[in-house]
Amino acid sequence: MKLHFAVAIAVALAACTSSAETVHAPAGEPQTGLERVPLTITTATGVHHFKVEVAGTEQQQSKGLMFVRSLAPNHGMIFPFSPPQEVSFWMENTLIPLDIVFIRQDHTIARITNAKPLDETLLTSGESIVAVLEIRGGRAEQLGMAPGDKVSW
Repeated sequence: MKLHFAVAIAVALAACTSSAETVHAPAGEPQTGLERVPLTITTATGVHHFKVEVAGTEQQQSKGLMFVRSLAPNHGMIFPFSPPQEVSFWMENTLIPLDIVFIRQDHTIARITNAKPLDETLLTSGESIVAVLEIRGGRAEQLGMAPGDKVSW
């Protein structure tokens, strides 16, 4: 019975899609060898500790978390900018949902936005920032993170 049901589902799915509609994860490898640093975020719910990779060069920043298939709850990537500037991010070749945390020069959170996998919509800082933190999607809400919270690394 289970085998017939599985075959029926497979046939139905094949009938509903064509090769032009099939979405495949892009091929590629996550970057490795980046410096890892401790990072803390102080919120109304307490101090939350992270271990983040530093995307310090333009090349490292352009690849970011592309091709990463999972991210531990208290890990992420920080993108420092000097001088502070308005920036935009998108999720080309990014396979996991992320929270994008835009950080002001005084190390407070300017805004937090949710990024969907493979979405190329521009996510802008809206103001001059000194860094962007990418963490596991939904984690900011779980920890009660909000604009004005303090970030240090």
